[in-house]
Amino acid sequence: MPLALSILDQSSIASGRDAAEAIRETLSLAQLADTLGYRRYWLAEHHNSLSHAGSAPEILISAIAATTRRIRIGSAGVMLPHYAALKVAEQFRVLEAIAPGRIDLGVGRAPGSDGRTAYALNPAAAQSGADHFPAQVQDVLGWLGEGLPANHPFQAVRAQPEGPTRPELWVLGSSDYGAQLAAYFGLPYGFAHFITDGQGAAEALSLYRRTFRSEAGRLPAPHAAIAVVALCAETEEEAARLFSSRAIWKLSRDRGIYPALPSPEEAANYPATPAERDKLSRMRQRAAIGTPEQVRAKLEAMAGELGVQEVAVLSPIHDPAARRRSVTLLAEAFGLSASAPAGQPLP
Repeated sequence: MPLALSILDQSSIASGRDAAEAIRETLSLAQLADTLGYRRYWLAEHHNSLSHAGSAPEILISAIAATTRRIRIGSAGVMLPHYAALKVAEQFRVLEAIAPGRIDLGVGRAPGSDGRTAYALNPAAAQSGADHFPAQVQDVLGWLGEGLPANHPFQAVRAQPEGPTRPELWVLGSSDYGAQLAAYFGLPYGFAHFITDGQGAAEALSLYRRTFRSEAGRLPAPHAAIAVVALCAETEEEAARLFSSRAIWKLSRDRGIYPALPSPEEAANYPATPAERDKLSRMRQRAAIGTPEQVRAKLEAMAGELGVQEVAVLSPIHDPAARRRSVTLLAEAFGLSASAPAGQPLP
């Protein structure tokens, strides 16, 4: 089975442009991805951020679902501890009614924000919400169509609208915790390689495969994806120049600062220390950067090494035209087709 290629979009705010423009760029890129033949388009959730505008992936999914025809659209992810499981199930049932058979619900337990913002989103769950994450996943599964246990206090409550298809639920994470949970429930698992620069990926994905419970009755075998920083251009030099925006931004993020995505020109003027230059070099090695052929080879090698069936590429490029060019070149390198059938749910 060929490697499936998807896109992860954080709706990054670029320097010199505002958050509203970032949202419009997301909508435009999703429509392009649909015509190019990508399998999925996943939207991230971030709050109180000067770096990312995507605070409500469920709303972006709705807009994209209404303006595309074949690509699967989903969250990567909904930070479940902030919300009531019933409301999340209802939102994604509505999305499924808008685009039947094309909706993914990726859930995570990270806050997607700082502690103060997490408290503002849900004061009652801010201290212990993550502890209830497994129970929330179980409840979402029930309200998406599996039904709640007979002794559940809300067993008689139904999530509407009900229909013949249901969203595909994924567990997302960047540590062993999410891998174990996905394996226990027999669900597909997505590892955030772009957050950890790949550290811990092999261990988490191996744990997922070893402990996967097919007897849960949801998937016959483990199915995993990684989300990776990847971008390409006609030359290695141009790709490296475009990647410098993300690299310098990540230096700031690692210091707890979340600025807008700098331009390559702004990145070139950053006064990196020797230690930071070493860090930038390691970043570059762990991402998939270069010509389309080089990026394809790197992604296929990473997928083979980690034993995953899908790769979602995160391409934080300051210039929206260069970003569109990158995803187009990559689609061509992988032989994606505009006539590809709609993404089917996992078996």
